[in-house]
Amino acid sequence: MTHELKTDLMRHLQHMAGEIGPRYGGSPGNQAAAAYIEQVFRRAGLDVEVQDFAMPAWVDNSAELWLDGERLTAVPNTFSPPCEVTATAVPACTLAELERVNITGRIVILYGELTKNCLSAKAWFLLSDAEKRLIDLLEAGRPQAVITVQTRPGDLERIVEDAEFILPSATVDALTGAMLLTNPNAALRLRIDTVRSDGRAANIVARKPGTSGQKVVLCAHYDTKVDTPGAFDNGSGTAVLLTLAQRLSQQATRHTLEFVAFSNEEYLPLGDDEYVRRGEGEFGRMVTAVNIDGVGQTLATNTITMLAHSDAFQSHITNILQDFPGLHWVEPWYASNHYTFFSRGVPSIALCSNGGLNHIHLRADTLDWMSAAKLTEVMTLVETIINTLPDQPLAWFRAENQP
Repeated sequence: MTHELKTDLMRHLQHMAGEIGPRYGGSPGNQAAAAYIEQVFRRAGLDVEVQDFAMPAWVDNSAELWLDGERLTAVPNTFSPPCEVTATAVPACTLAELERVNITGRIVILYGELTKNCLSAKAWFLLSDAEKRLIDLLEAGRPQAVITVQTRPGDLERIVEDAEFILPSATVDALTGAMLLTNPNAALRLRIDTVRSDGRAANIVARKPGTSGQKVVLCAHYDTKVDTPGAFDNGSGTAVLLTLAQRLSQQATRHTLEFVAFSNEEYLPLGDDEYVRRGEGEFGRMVTAVNIDGVGQTLATNTITMLAHSDAFQSHITNILQDFPGLHWVEPWYASNHYTFFSRGVPSIALCSNGGLNHIHLRADTLDWMSAAKLTEVMTLVETIINTLPDQPLAWFRAENQP
């Protein structure tokens, strides 16, 4: 049976990260992944709902950056509009510096603390005051384009990822950034060839009816960032979800089981918002939600945490974990699909990893670093949790004073 589990898990993972590859919302890869997930759910005999929603589609053809006749490495930032401009450069590494320089009609180069992290989207509810100020200064200053300098090691991760950011922008690596900064006021030529259009994405939701009137949700997001094949983030969670659907659909279960493959966890608009819009009234009858996001890396430790839960429910889970010594309990974390559930009072279990290679969102997030044994560990744990849920009223599972 363990061999069969590993085979199913790796087959799904291979299809997601090997055969399809990048699966960002609105892309052909995203649509291919959605079709595959729907097919697996239907073949398992589950009732399937396709929660389709609108979003921008974006294609990156190329970027060219020239300094004194020398072509430098650059990539368009995600969702950047196209441009072809020649202008003098002006650098800034702090908000205070950006406030003092004249960027109108120029190409502004951002580096240092302004690009130490990817810039949050304007509509993101966790957008910081500093990020909002940066966006306001840039858009009000009306530069012809923005260049962001990436100093993190590894692949060239794009800094700006917002379809609502109106300025053409590109990211350069650290070496290129240093070259630009040693040539202050140089004339740069930047050409960004991208295409924006109306696109679609979809959550794929499958259900197995139960008899209790209560619901258990199992979820994972299947989309990726633009550049990555997303084996770990989150082909792994998708593979576990699909294998669970195949197995649990053949078992008698007291609760309705809902399997949710979310799109657009990585970029706005969130697939979670469409899920909530269609099912706001369902949260009150959910026993628990289990989110699987980034598990099974060969060099990492699988982790588990809980949110919005009762002490009794946590005690039940920790007893189960005695049979899974390779899993590590961690402090709660919030930035994934389980936020949709615990923020509405649903006891939530989040599975992830720590201590492995930091390949999230990068081209290096490939199948080479994935472990069938560690994926099986997570899948077996979740199946055990579902099959041993106590026959208790909803209040037994929920944190005190939760609905």
